Amino acid sequence: MAKQHSNSIKDEDTYEALREDGASKEKAARIANAQASDSQEPGKKGGKQPPYEEWTKDELYERAQELDIDGRSEMDKDALIEALRNH
Repeated sequence: MAKQHSNSIKDEDTYEALREDGASKEKAARIANAQASDSQEPGKKGGKQPPYEEWTKDELYERAQELDIDGRSEMDKDALIEALRNH
């Protein structure tokens, strides 16, 4: 049985499964809440942005800065991509 984390988590079972798979609390909450919402389709590919591999290092760094990813100033392009995908 899933634990009651807070009123902000809409799908406790999904949240718990994602946490067990290693997702951060923030990421698990975003996905669980999106799946619980009738207006969102998290399984559907979205967005018009090109893949991170096509971004410049400066663009990746700016996005990492927006997300407040620790250690970004020491990361190369591959590390920035990995950090952004795992955020």
